[in-house]
Amino acid sequence: LELIRKSIDPECPLSIKDGGVIKEGYDDKLDSLIFASREGKKWIASLQEKERKKTGITSLKVGYNKVFGYFIEVSKANEDKVPQHYICKQTLVSAQRYITAELKEKENAILSADSQRTELEKKIFADICQKVASESSKLQTVAKSIAYLDVISSLAEIALERKYCRPEIEASDAITISEGRHPVVELISGKSFIPNDLEMRPEDKQVLIITGPNMGGKSTYIRQAAIITIMAQAGSFVPASKASIGIVDRVFTRVGSSDNLAKGQSTFLTEMMETAKILNNCTSRSLVVMDEVGRGTSTLDGLSIAWAVTEFLLENERTRCKTLFATHYHELTKMADIYPRASNLRVEVKEWGDSIIFLYKIKPGASDRSYGIHVAKLAGLPQSVIGRAKEILDRLESERNSDRELPVQRRVFQPYLFEEPDEIKERLEKIDVNALTPLDAINILNELVKIAKNKH
Repeated sequence: LELIRKSIDPECPLSIKDGGVIKEGYDDKLDSLIFASREGKKWIASLQEKERKKTGITSLKVGYNKVFGYFIEVSKANEDKVPQHYICKQTLVSAQRYITAELKEKENAILSADSQRTELEKKIFADICQKVASESSKLQTVAKSIAYLDVISSLAEIALERKYCRPEIEASDAITISEGRHPVVELISGKSFIPNDLEMRPEDKQVLIITGPNMGGKSTYIRQAAIITIMAQAGSFVPASKASIGIVDRVFTRVGSSDNLAKGQSTFLTEMMETAKILNNCTSRSLVVMDEVGRGTSTLDGLSIAWAVTEFLLENERTRCKTLFATHYHELTKMADIYPRASNLRVEVKEWGDSIIFLYKIKPGASDRSYGIHVAKLAGLPQSVIGRAKEILDRLESERNSDRELPVQRRVFQPYLFEEPDEIKERLEKIDVNALTPLDAINILNELVKIAKNKH
């Protein structure tokens, strides 16, 4: 560190190519080149005034560009006053540019000094880097210590500022959080954060299924649970009034939606790959956070997958991990009636006329509505679209068979989850087109037409 303080100018440019990286006084040869360059530039700076007095040309200028170097510029109106020792270098529309032997000599001295200085600085800088690299292990140790102090001091500071509590770390499989808050959302929202409780136990609250409208706080709730757990096991105070955290071996998350264009993976494929990784690696000591699994495909496919994933987490003894499952599939709430270790939570919402008010409170029980049209209205969709959506929703709800139920036993699914068998499709799949005669084809076509008419 002392070497760096002595050698490197704290105000140096970003690139070593620009020079000025090494402090004056560090290297004698470099200092002499800096002095030569500086003195030469001082002489150049004084040349303009000196030549104006000599020639009587008050508009005379001394300039520089990368193509011609240093030059003396005289307007064409004053060409008759130009001394004979001026050498014409460039003709412009309204002026002439000249050099003198003395100016050229100083230019060469300045450019040479600058060039030598840059090359010498590169060499000196490389030597310093080599010396620093030889102490890299010590520097890394110092950096780790500073990073550790930075983290614990930051956590201590925020714990005092935001009134965090000291969590109890236990060997049990339970997680209990009273008035938990999301540490990031709380800071950036600019509003008073609504705290929520969380209780998870392997015997009756192993899997919590959270339903409710979008924007209601489902995602924030499940993420804050994961963050609080990680903070507690890292030794930090946590954003809650009280917390008791059973040690977890891993925290798995399936949140957000994104594709991987570079690998040719769709949003749904990415979602399924992440879900597979969770199911294949989680243990009974893991905490799993899943947000809207199955939304990247059709409704029936998505519901089937979400149901099977939740069922797997409940039934597989190895994977009976604590799970927070936020979903818009209200059918999943029936799992709490089937499995004693599943429990329902809902986002509380207050209806006010045609509008809804998000209360951001998590309560026991299942939500019976998604309020999607209300959220669309809040988002600013045209009123005509909102009105049409309500009409379609009313029609679909009136046509829904209220008696259809999801299965109460694993792998025994009610037919309504899937398309009815298609007799026409089955007949077509069995036909060997290459073996048909024209007459056979006409007969089969007539049979299929009759089947289709009978259906309608």
